[in-house]
Amino acid sequence: MPKRVDHEVRRRQIAEAVWRIAATRGLQAATLREVATEAGVSVRLVQYYFATKDRLLADALHYLTRAMADRMRTRLRELGRPPGPRDIMRICLIEALPTDDESLMMARVHGAYYSAALADPSLASAAAAGPDPLPQDSMEKVLTTQIRSAQQTGHIPPTADPTQEARTLGALAAGLSSMVLVGARTPEEAVDVITYRLNALFTP
Repeated sequence: MPKRVDHEVRRRQIAEAVWRIAATRGLQAATLREVATEAGVSVRLVQYYFATKDRLLADALHYLTRAMADRMRTRLRELGRPPGPRDIMRICLIEALPTDDESLMMARVHGAYYSAALADPSLASAAAAGPDPLPQDSMEKVLTTQIRSAQQTGHIPPTADPTQEARTLGALAAGLSSMVLVGARTPEEAVDVITYRLNALFTP
């Protein structure tokens, strides 16, 4: 019998090849041929799953967002108790930092995408048109929801603007991630900054 192919697994395999190239050589090196070689498949198969290079790069970014979400869910399960808003926010923000090998790779991939989008606005447009929200948008949505939840229980002052606080925290995590990548801060220092900001936001 012919071997059945899990198309979603194959798409993820190709997306991960994009990540490895972007993390080590930059997104400009992620040509269809290089991605095919890295994934161990033919160029034709890459084109079968991703019609254009822009679509390939955009979808690879969305797969990365899903991988980050999977890491966050794992961290929440490891708490061993129902997570509160602060737990969710802390894990969401810290998972955006390069604190281990996997998150370091993810942070490098994000950096490669940001750099490439500066020179190629069409990449940002293709990513925004994808099926999933962009990583920063996804994070801010989660943070906004949790801030509102904490306000309802009196753990965050009602005067705080959930949207603006979420954007501030998201920008803080993105900036800290970049600083860790270039060696300006250690992962531990970045985590301490996140803790400090959450302490300031949440009331005792």
